[in-house]
Parts: sequence; C-alpha cells; structure tokens
Amino acid sequence: MTEQLRPDGSLRHLLTLETLSRAQLERLLDRAQTFVRPLGERPPRTQALAGLTVANLFTEPSTRTRVSFELAAKRLGAEVVNLEVQLSSRVKGESMLDTVYTLQSLHVDALVIRDAEAGVPGLVAGHVAPHVSVLSAGEAHVSHPTQGLLDTLTIYQRKQRFAGLAVAIVGDVRHSRVARSAWHALRALGVADVRLVGPAALMPAANEFEGCARFRSIGRGLEGVDVIMMLRIQKERFGDADVPDGEKYFAAWGLTPERLALARPDAIVMHPQPMNRGIEIASEVADGAQSVIRDQVRNGVAVRMAVLAEVLGARRA
Repeated sequence: MTEQLRPDGSLRHLLTLETLSRAQLERLLDRAQTFVRPLGERPPRTQALAGLTVANLFTEPSTRTRVSFELAAKRLGAEVVNLEVQLSSRVKGESMLDTVYTLQSLHVDALVIRDAEAGVPGLVAGHVAPHVSVLSAGEAHVSHPTQGLLDTLTIYQRKQRFAGLAVAIVGDVRHSRVARSAWHALRALGVADVRLVGPAALMPAANEFEGCARFRSIGRGLEGVDVIMMLRIQKERFGDADVPDGEKYFAAWGLTPERLALARPDAIVMHPQPMNRGIEIASEVADGAQSVIRDQVRNGVAVRMAVLAEVLGARRA
C-alpha cells in the first residue's frame, strides 16, 4: 500500500481511510466543520490555495463528487482542470501514467482520481513527483475516502458522539466502496455496533468487515439502530442477468416508513446517492424529517475543502 503520509507525519495523499488514526480522522472532521455553512448563507471562500492547480481526472460518471471537488478547490482559491476520459487522450490509448506525467508537466499540484479499476489511485501516487498529491474520488469497489469522511461528519453533527451508536449499512454491501470507507472510519472513531444488512448475494466476503454483525432480515437489522445507511445497487458491477429485480428488491429490502419505525425514534437516514427511489428507499423516507441525505451533499464540499487544505496547505506558492 502506498504511504499516505510525508516524513513529517502530515497527510500527502488520501487513498483510503483504512490506515488513518482516530486523531487524523478527527483532525480532518474538525477542519471540515469550519467550512460548513447553513443553506442560504454564502459559502466560505479563502485564498489558502492560490497559485495551485487541482486536476479532476474521472474515468467513471460522477455528479456530486466531481462537482464538490471542483467547488472545494475553487473556494480555496485554486485553479481547477476537469478531465473526462472520453474527452482525453486515454481514449487514443494513452496510459494513465502518461496522462499523469503530462499533467505534472503542466504544473498540476493535486490529482483527484476516480477509476473503475482497483489500484489506480495507489499506482499513480507511487509514480508522481514529490510535490504532487493524489486524492481518491472513488476506487472501484474498494474505497471512497471523502465519502466516508462526509458520512461520519454528518453522523456527528446529528448525534454529537460516536461511542455507543448502532449503525446499519443496508443493501449492496458487496460492491460498495462507500460501505468500506464508512466502516473504516466508524471503526476508528469508536463505533462498535456496525451491522451489515442485505441479501446473501450482496454481502461481502467472510474475511471483510471484521467484527460486523450480519443480518439476512432488514427488520432484525434495523431494530434499535441510531443510523441507517442505505446503499445504491451497483448495477454497473453486475452481469446483466444478475441485477436484482427492482420491485422484488424493494419488497424485501427497501427502506419504508414501517421499517424505519423499527429504528430508534431519532434515527437518521443516509444515502450516498444517486438514489433509486422505490427500489432502495421510499420517497417519503428519502424526503422525510429523519433524512440527512441533503446534509451529506452539503458536507461533501466542506470535507473536500478540508482534505485539499490539509494536503496542499504547505504548497502555496
């Protein structure tokens, strides 16, 4: 695994939350909270990263993550370049590393990478120049570190603690990078009761998610939980014949008001989006009083501002 820290202990890359300590996670969450503003207020803007350039290199579709990384960099005063694979030289056969070397030559200071192939962010991080940082914006099914941070920030804003919470992660856990990053963060932050809830075919391998209880019944899995984290069915990671039937899936595993009532009365409902309404979650739940899904989106910009400021703060020209 590529080292994420500089020799002085500061964060240079963010590829995974798995190796970060509780103190490092709390530092990022505390920093992110300083960038949070209520809707209707002007978002924070600084020139902390003036003179630096951030390149967003996405080879998978994205709305929230790409836009929030772009907004985060611009609100810190950085210049931003957005690349999509269908518009880049990679469609002509150029390797990822050659694309990266080109961007380095253009004085890019940070590369934000989303790729469907596992290992790509780490590969790039192992080959960039010493002054360049690499941030994962989603790596195959493996990790999505800034999503894990924004999820834990959202939980803390509503619960003001991690100790003693019960968190249910529901749905397509097997294919979910969101679930893996959330679990790494929750474990490090002291959440002992993390439940995996879903059909057997969508559960991860037995050697993953150590210490998590597994439930084959959504009713039992949601009993008394404080946080319900719904997951999208990752259709792009299935064979065509293996995609679950939407109506049947909702009947067995969709989050309805009746199932939400099994959780604690003040339980919060999360979803990383995009949502498949009527398949993973009922609209009245997604838009209901216990939903914090829009808070997650707002917190995404704050978290990405915190991460960019952390890894690039010493690089300002």
